[in-house]
Amino acid sequence: MGFLPGDFSAFISPQCNRADFIQSWLKSHGVDSARIVIEGKNHILVQFESRFYNPRFRIKTVVAHHDRVEGSPGANDNSAAVWQLMNWAVHLKNYPDFHNVRIFFTDGEELGTNTGVMEQGAFGIANTFQRLGIKDDVFVFDACGRGEVPVLARLNLGPQTPSSFVKTASDLYVRALQILKTASPQKWMTLPAAYSDNASFLACGIPAVAITMLPSDEASLYAMQVSQNESLESNVLNRSNVRDKGSRENFKDLLPLTWRLFHSEKDNEESLTAESFGVMENILKVLAFSKTPV
Repeated sequence: MGFLPGDFSAFISPQCNRADFIQSWLKSHGVDSARIVIEGKNHILVQFESRFYNPRFRIKTVVAHHDRVEGSPGANDNSAAVWQLMNWAVHLKNYPDFHNVRIFFTDGEELGTNTGVMEQGAFGIANTFQRLGIKDDVFVFDACGRGEVPVLARLNLGPQTPSSFVKTASDLYVRALQILKTASPQKWMTLPAAYSDNASFLACGIPAVAITMLPSDEASLYAMQVSQNESLESNVLNRSNVRDKGSRENFKDLLPLTWRLFHSEKDNEESLTAESFGVMENILKVLAFSKTPV
């Protein structure tokens, strides 16, 4: 894959210690990071010099999980987004103005797939934010290495959610959508997507959005499937709603191919596309530039 650096192959190799790799790579490119261990999960935090932060504007905490399912290279889930944010961190250390960005590479996102949000590694971070009264805007990037259509996961808050939080979360959602429209004006979508680390922050009362990528044909087909199948959106958000094996198989068939590659050997370098990295570069450029008054 000519658009990928040679050390990306080392990052997705089975024997790679992902947390060590990230910190070593960042250090070799002049970016300091800290290892944050919470309940045995190894998170990597990148914060920049104080001159890059302006207290009159909201902090943007940008998140990508570095863990992966055993037996899968995890090239798209979630190595691509991690790599994109690592390169962005190198750019941000020499940013010409303040950007109010901090980056977390989280551990244990995959643990929440079947056991619930409290098992997610990011829950420990979100819980700490809640305890300290930190109310950042949280942008989660997951599976951003395949396709050319940036997708904002639809905001789905329960009926018991306080109206004040609905307003705050909805405001972030609208601003995130504007970022996608600016970065990719001809191609962007909002679609139901399975929760990532955004679930942990939302559960702790912290506004969070999730952004992913899909090929245009897959995104269009999935959008049509959602419009034709009333239960699909709820099943995407909560797979436990699918009761029997036959239903699970039918449900899986309605998902984009990109998502069906997750957690398998086919989530490899060959599945990634150069276009995704160009679109992500634009999104991150707009995100760094965006400022929201406190």
